[in-house]
Amino acid sequence: MVLLREELGDVLRDVRRGQGRTLRDISAGASVSPGYLSEIERGEKEASSELLASICSALDMPLSIVFTEVAHRACRVERASAPVTLPVPTRSEDVVSAA
Repeated sequence: MVLLREELGDVLRDVRRGQGRTLRDISAGASVSPGYLSEIERGEKEASSELLASICSALDMPLSIVFTEVAHRACRVERASAPVTLPVPTRSEDVVSAA
């Protein structure tokens, strides 16, 4: 099962690290404590829409881009954990021969 808070946290962390920035850098720009931002990145806390917008602004990353990446990652997780679909027998295959 996909937990969006975990995927969102992974995306935020990857963006931050890709920019070579620290939790302290982003937390100061987003007006959130470094500890709380760390919990969001680890998927332990869910950010409000206002806080998420503030974090994205501090990262100089449009919210729509973050959501798009979260959606792509969620899709990959769903595909990897999707149950295998078994073929459904046709009507003629349902009939058992008495021979």
